[in-house]
Amino acid sequence: MKKYEPQRVINGTFGEMWIDGEYMAEVTGLNAKVTLEKTDVSQTGTLVKGYKVTGIDCKGTIKMNKVTSYFISKLSENLKKGKTTTATIISNLNDPDSNGNERIQLDGCIFDELTLIDWETKKMGEESIAFTFTSWTVLDEIKYS
Repeated sequence: MKKYEPQRVINGTFGEMWIDGEYMAEVTGLNAKVTLEKTDVSQTGTLVKGYKVTGIDCKGTIKMNKVTSYFISKLSENLKKGKTTTATIISNLNDPDSNGNERIQLDGCIFDELTLIDWETKKMGEESIAFTFTSWTVLDEIKYS
């Protein structure tokens, strides 16, 4: 059985993100998931359902402190013209106590919506941006040492 030292558990405080090569210092969280779409497969001789993967759904969410109008600038003109803005997102998670860093590139990212106004008195500005993506590449991965 493999064991690990508790300090090797990676801490999200050391996460970083780039969108189209631009470093996003205001990011506070990033999530990207690939969900398998399955179709039921019936079989004779068993009551148990089988499944076949027939597709995948790639979605994510960026959480940021509201510091600039970055997304308004990035998306507005294309949206007004009926054009799709696509982006490449790179995530790097590099806790100094871990056994390395995990860096993943997401390609074909399309943002699901554009928030133009969202504020309240005495509340820090935050943004949560949902997106889809079409492909990913693991650039660096963490392994047991």
